[in-house]
Amino acid sequence: MSVIPQNYLNKVICADCIEILRALPDKCVDLVLTDPPYGIGISKNPIRQMHEKRDWDDKIPEKEYFTEMIRVSKNQIIWGGNYFDLPPSQGFLVWDKEQPETFSTAMCEQAWMSFQSPAKMFRYRVVDGIKKDHPTQKPLALMQWCLEKYSGPGQIVLDPFAGSGTTLVAAARLQQPFIGIEMCDEYCKVAEARLKSCKNSRLSDFLS
Repeated sequence: MSVIPQNYLNKVICADCIEILRALPDKCVDLVLTDPPYGIGISKNPIRQMHEKRDWDDKIPEKEYFTEMIRVSKNQIIWGGNYFDLPPSQGFLVWDKEQPETFSTAMCEQAWMSFQSPAKMFRYRVVDGIKKDHPTQKPLALMQWCLEKYSGPGQIVLDPFAGSGTTLVAAARLQQPFIGIEMCDEYCKVAEARLKSCKNSRLSDFLS
């Protein structure tokens, strides 16, 4: 049986995820749900100027990152999958942002997934002016929807590109064990703070 070190569970690990992924056993987590850098320099986009410019999105992760994510997990949902060299799959997800055609950024985003199932769409409009801790932060409702449809109670969720921790908060709200990895110390602290502020009182023992 594959064993995950207990100090990895329900934590935010501040590190380059490739180091942690290499150390994990095969198929030790049930689902990778993540949103890696797309390599499109999103922080330089004029509408993201409220965030400090960083170079984390200037290139996509190397192939080994995806090989390791697939090796350590039973299934995967990878947002921005159309940017990456991933195996053919029947299944994909679309987040319809419900934005007009004249909107200056994408009207939707796509996720690749390993599940050989019909494509699904999630419609959710991000309200203008909503506070984001990270320039590419996904809505909590979107990540929770992914978990509710494609994982279940007790199944371990891994996000190797945790950013501000939205996937981890979604898992915590559903009381699913998780592993979060993020290389930026600032975003690790944001993710930890978001987890601590989860309003569901039932999470106190789960997250301790």
